[in-house]
Amino acid sequence: MSNIVLYGTDISPPVRACKLVLKALDLPYQYKNVDLLKGEHQSEEFLKKNPQHTVPLLDDNGLIISDSHAIVCYLVDKYAKSDELYPKNLGKRALVNQRLYFEATVLFMSLKNVCAPYFLRNVTNVPQEKIDNVEQGYKHLENFLTSDLYVVGDTLTIADLCCAATVSSLPGVLELDPVKYPKITAWLERLSQLPYYKEENDLGAEQFISHLKGALTIV
Repeated sequence: MSNIVLYGTDISPPVRACKLVLKALDLPYQYKNVDLLKGEHQSEEFLKKNPQHTVPLLDDNGLIISDSHAIVCYLVDKYAKSDELYPKNLGKRALVNQRLYFEATVLFMSLKNVCAPYFLRNVTNVPQEKIDNVEQGYKHLENFLTSDLYVVGDTLTIADLCCAATVSSLPGVLELDPVKYPKITAWLERLSQLPYYKEENDLGAEQFISHLKGALTIV
């Protein structure tokens, strides 16, 4: 039995990012579902592991790591047979890190600013400026993909898997227009060809979107 345990829920984009990387590395692991809507992340047992009460949470033989970006970087550095997903070359790694920070601070934050009030307090009215932030994220990502197959060059990295988990969830807030964003559309289609992508990401993204679709009103 694997010593790696991932705590999470499939509707969470950061959790799905970790699941995608675990599959890309072909690492066996245990998956323990944490139902956020039932408050299981606030249980005494979970808070002992992560006082921040967030998912994903990784337990690798007693080493506890939270935050999806810290988790996926750790997994590749420790377990990958090559550095393709997270290059050791400092220049390439810096570009991958930049895309990871972009995903955390722009893409995911624009999503969280809408979905957190909805899931936590049933806030359904969304200011236009929050929708505009999602649109801005789409625009930046489209520019990153101007001449590349992936978000950093022509090789799949952890930045693609983290960004894709969030971008595939954003249509719950704002539909991705394939005419305005053809490169993002093509990039997502490219990622969908990965043998593990649908099971580890699309199903959870569809669940996430179904929670938000038709529930939000732009004000």
